[in-house]
Amino acid sequence: MLDDLKTLLGDRLLTSDAVRRQHAENEAWFPEMLPDAVVRPRSTQEVSELLAYCHAHMIPVVAQGARSSLEGHHLAKKGGIALDLSGMDKIIKVHAEDLDVVVQPGVTREALNAHLRDSGLMFPVDPGANATLGGMAATRASGTTAVRYGTMRDMVLGLEVVQPDGTILRTGTRARKSSAGYDLTHLYVGSEGTLGIITELTLKLFGQPEAQSAAVCRFPSINAAVETVITTIQMGLPMARIELVDDMMVRGFNLHSNAGLPEEPHLFVEFHGSPTSVEETAETFGEIAADNGGSDFKWSTLAEERSALWKMRHGAHFALRSLRPGAKSISTDVCVPISALAQAVETAKIESVKRGLVCAIVGHVGDGNFHCGLLINPDDPTEIKTAKDFTTMLADLAIELGGTISGEHGIGMGKISHMRAMHGDAALSVMRAIKTALDPHDILNPGKLLP
Repeated sequence: MLDDLKTLLGDRLLTSDAVRRQHAENEAWFPEMLPDAVVRPRSTQEVSELLAYCHAHMIPVVAQGARSSLEGHHLAKKGGIALDLSGMDKIIKVHAEDLDVVVQPGVTREALNAHLRDSGLMFPVDPGANATLGGMAATRASGTTAVRYGTMRDMVLGLEVVQPDGTILRTGTRARKSSAGYDLTHLYVGSEGTLGIITELTLKLFGQPEAQSAAVCRFPSINAAVETVITTIQMGLPMARIELVDDMMVRGFNLHSNAGLPEEPHLFVEFHGSPTSVEETAETFGEIAADNGGSDFKWSTLAEERSALWKMRHGAHFALRSLRPGAKSISTDVCVPISALAQAVETAKIESVKRGLVCAIVGHVGDGNFHCGLLINPDDPTEIKTAKDFTTMLADLAIELGGTISGEHGIGMGKISHMRAMHGDAALSVMRAIKTALDPHDILNPGKLLP
């Protein structure tokens, strides 16, 4: 069968062990899962022809971009084709007057913002990793700026999608709203490549803020930091970013990048707006922080200082590993209502210590989302079980508090066992019916998302 695909795709069908292993890697603790072949398409038409062939012969296909996901979304669990879309990386059209852009799925968020730099526009969603926009839409990514600008769910206006049988469809328009039928665009956003392959996206853009400033503040406890976040949000203070890092994560930053921060919980924040509004917001936030025991409040409008702060924060995944060299990381996230945030974070901290886990907590806490990074020996079954028990406890806690088992990472393979507790049998039956209707042979990313 691969010979037939070779005729169709030529040198864009790759079967060497080195390339297959490259596409079997992941940033988390999942074992290597080799695809049978890697395909690097150049156009929607090639994706369509490939899927039509794979549909007819029931060959699994897993879409891949930057391969930076943390729940194993991009791994070829059942072999088949790894569809590497990173080469479909054209910025097709910027509509500056309408604040939107049309791109191929392999365009990364950093590449898009570099292209937009001189236009006065920006794409704000920032998950940390330099992910591809197709992957970000497929996983409904968000990140540090979601508290102000929203998530990928809010950014996607329309899509071009190739269905499992090779049919090409378009969803949505460049209009900012529609009442015309089912919202197919947002059916595919967050579907993790299980319903169709995204080959083009129409995305919202925003104007670059006139002024930006960033600040750092340390706190005597996680609870004090979280109470500051809750008060800030409830007061309606217009934050662009508000990030929590606990004492263990600060230790990781100090080991990894010589940050020189006191090993206590910190908030990293950023303000966007006019010079006057930015200054006023920073001063008000400083007062709220002080009321909750915050100290060493420092803020800056210098671009290089802001960049250094967020570069450090975005390096949390690698800084985490400095806490236990040689260990593998399990990164899990939950999202809860703001009023339940303090309880959720404190419980995570207490339960990780009780279980003897090396655990660092970071979070986009302005929208109730936080992450626990665990370090384990992947060859020790006891440690793996302890870590899985902790992630189950955290998922159950989030549901109990009215939240979700993932606000950002998605489901993939890592959280598939929690889907029934999250949604219940009736909702899962609807999801399964949609999957069966669109992908009857289960060729798209099989073994992911749905239990």
